[in-house]
Amino acid sequence: QVQLVESGGGSVQAGGSLRLSCAAFGSINSIYCMGWFRQAPGKEREGVAAICNGGLSTYYADSVKGRFTISQDGAKNTLYLQMNSVKPEDTAMYYCAADYRLGNAGTLLEGRYRYWGQGKQVTVSS
Repeated sequence: QVQLVESGGGSVQAGGSLRLSCAAFGSINSIYCMGWFRQAPGKEREGVAAICNGGLSTYYADSVKGRFTISQDGAKNTLYLQMNSVKPEDTAMYYCAADYRLGNAGTLLEGRYRYWGQGKQVTVSS
């Protein structure tokens, strides 16, 4: 079992920066992939970024490439999402997720992940 607790988030003006953190507890040594997802009101949850295989592989949605960076500490205790040059359309509830399964298929798809955090709101004002 893995428990995920997000922190950070809040409100920021367009063009600014924000960092989300996700602390992992429990059986974290076997985690293979971790990811960040977001859900805006009235929209489906979408994958934002993922990191797998101890950080050797990272994946980003086209909408955030070049602006967001996913990273994790060496022990996989904490996952980060550095958000730069944020836009109003980045406004959403952000969730972190984790899974044990090997392989990099579907890393930005909800169904890939078994464990989820409770979410943190990010609001970007214009």
